[in-house]
Amino acid sequence: MEAKTILDSLDRDPNNKITGHKMASEKSQNVQDVFLNHVRKNKLPVTVFLVNGVKLQGIITWFDNFCVLLRREAHSQLVYKHAISTVMPAQPVQLFDPTDANEQQANEQEEE
Repeated sequence: MEAKTILDSLDRDPNNKITGHKMASEKSQNVQDVFLNHVRKNKLPVTVFLVNGVKLQGIITWFDNFCVLLRREAHSQLVYKHAISTVMPAQPVQLFDPTDANEQQANEQEEE
């Protein structure tokens, strides 16, 4: 077994440029993080429905494992994820390339 260095734990793009640091337990991003990061980066307006029926609207400016920061006009609200039922963007979101998904599905069918 070979020794791992800190450089082995860095994410790299196809051109071998360093894009970030992956944690030891992190193998890939989960759909929740990909989705929230997409709406955050693109500053897409969202409607957040809470489990008690309350509807909040705004732009997600930050999130972590436990909370989402929602901004509307000049006010920010810290919303705990355990209270969130649904996050609905104001416009459609495409998180993956459908041609890649079709190719992957075709490859899986060939293996069967």
